[in-house]
Amino acid sequence: MLSRTADHLFWLARYIERAENVARLLDITWQTSLAPQSAESASRNWQAALLCNDLLPAYLKTYSEVTAENVLAYMVFDTHNPSSIYCCLKAARENAHAVRGTLTSEMWETINSTWLEMVNHSKRKLQDEEFSGFFEWVKTRSSLSRGVTFGTMLHDDAFCFIRLGTYLERADNTARLLDVKYYLIAEGEPVGIAADYYQWGALLRSVSAFEVYRRVYRDSVLPNKVAELLIINPELPRSLTTCITEVASMLHHLANQNSYETQRLAGRLSSQLRYETIEEILEEGLHPYLEKFQSRIYDLGMRISHDFLMPMRAA
Repeated sequence: MLSRTADHLFWLARYIERAENVARLLDITWQTSLAPQSAESASRNWQAALLCNDLLPAYLKTYSEVTAENVLAYMVFDTHNPSSIYCCLKAARENAHAVRGTLTSEMWETINSTWLEMVNHSKRKLQDEEFSGFFEWVKTRSSLSRGVTFGTMLHDDAFCFIRLGTYLERADNTARLLDVKYYLIAEGEPVGIAADYYQWGALLRSVSAFEVYRRVYRDSVLPNKVAELLIINPELPRSLTTCITEVASMLHHLANQNSYETQRLAGRLSSQLRYETIEEILEEGLHPYLEKFQSRIYDLGMRISHDFLMPMRAA
């Protein structure tokens, strides 16, 4: 496969996944903001939404204060923010158009119609009561795109590059979300009060894992078990272990003469995740652990670009 085609497929998948991740983060932040809380706590939650995507410095160049209205405007419709939902869906459509001949007609129609609907959304200002419905729409369209991809494309190299982009982006997002939210909650209210329980529940819901947590642990929501579920549970679709296992598998299928070291590093990270315990992770410190994980994900992304794709594109 041409590196140009592989590059478009890889980033098509990353941008669709990123749009969904931003929608999930904003949806749960919005829901949390509706609960009784101090103005300081509300501001911290919206700052966390920006920090999860390393957007706070860029945001402060445009807005003087962190408010729900400003953050939603910046992360949903801002055309100058490359990580806004609008820009992610636009970039996904542009990448899909560039490899139109590689995609099935169903996949192209799904991505193209998603973008056209997004343009319609952007032409009017959403009311407060419409945000949850909009975020659900983004998540549904992302899920539809994945389903159409899995159900209509040949499971060949093109399919593998799409899966590779999806799971690399998802691993990065889960690590960022857990790192920022874990720190935010730990630094906030004392453990054990209702607000604390609500925050942990919100974190799980942001990755569609609240019901899964109940099924696995049958216990109250505890920080160490939340971390265990999101990091090392191999059956949770958004856990770090699941994501890196998929990345390693896709790299195995796509292997070329230049990619041995990238495969080795992905396989090593996958093995470490499968055999680590949450006690070992927490003993090291969750923040240092996740920070190191994000660094390794970034390195994998750079190596994948070098081994398979076009010369480096900004993430």
